[in-house]
Amino acid sequence: MTTQQLVTFTLADRLCGIPVDRVQEVLPGRARTRVPLAPDDVGGLVNLRGQVVLSVDLRRRLGMTAHDADQMMVVVFVGDETVSLLVAPIGGVLAVAAAQIETPPQTHPAELRAVIRGAYKLPDRLLLALDVDAAAS
Repeated sequence: MTTQQLVTFTLADRLCGIPVDRVQEVLPGRARTRVPLAPDDVGGLVNLRGQVVLSVDLRRRLGMTAHDADQMMVVVFVGDETVSLLVAPIGGVLAVAAAQIETPPQTHPAELRAVIRGAYKLPDRLLLALDVDAAAS
């Protein structure tokens, strides 16, 4: 059985995951430079060791209330670029059976469903597998 490893984090009360092979690193939130006239879900620009990276606030993008105090950055690869996804809190890495992915529930808001590849049923909750490209663009 093929497994997939997902880096997990929480958005509001939802457990979400991104494939490990799309993650460059996970870092504590950092000071960001605001981008004038950018949409609300653009968290700003952050300097990562000399590389200027766009930060996307996933909670705002998905219509959730944002809380800056506990933000973490999941730095992901999107094509040939690097993007920082602002999330909180970070969980661990979970291995899930690739064949066990199911269609996302229709009960989630449309903004969230638009970035979910599928869902995994865990013993105590649902794990939503995010489409990194859709979430970061």
